Amino acid sequence: MRETAAKDALRALGATALAVFVYSLAGAAAPDLLVVFNAFSVVVLFFAIRRGDVFGAVLGTFCGLVQDAFSLGVFGVAGLTKTLLGYWAGFISRRIDVAPPARNFAFTLVLSVLETLLWVILTAVVRLRSLSLHGGLFLLQPVVTAALVSALLAFERRQARIRSSRGA
Repeated sequence: MRETAAKDALRALGATALAVFVYSLAGAAAPDLLVVFNAFSVVVLFFAIRRGDVFGAVLGTFCGLVQDAFSLGVFGVAGLTKTLLGYWAGFISRRIDVAPPARNFAFTLVLSVLETLLWVILTAVVRLRSLSLHGGLFLLQPVVTAALVSALLAFERRQARIRSSRGA
């Protein structure tokens, strides 16, 4: 059990490093991509669903603070929203079956919408200037996040089935 936790922690660290790379590359090449794609939310949701609430909350805090370091906004807003995202994704996924792809997409979509809504509310409260929704592109972020997380989890399940059929 500890070996699996250590492997997942290293994988989560690697995925976070990949998210930093993607965020940096997208920020330089296509800034509008950052409006519709949040690599840190994908990492948090993926690992929280796999590992549970505590792992999700800790990873959410880490990813959120890293994302805050990239932003020009108030430091800690993404940290708080990602912490809550990771906790609730892990907590709820342990109590209901979110494995079927359609259910997984709906689950991650709802959580992504709630995270986005909380981020907008917190940012509006602590920021003096108005919040830009980039002509509505911002509203695509939860859908893109849910689609990516669902696809990654389905791919992982498929790979596990292939590995188990080879070993049987």
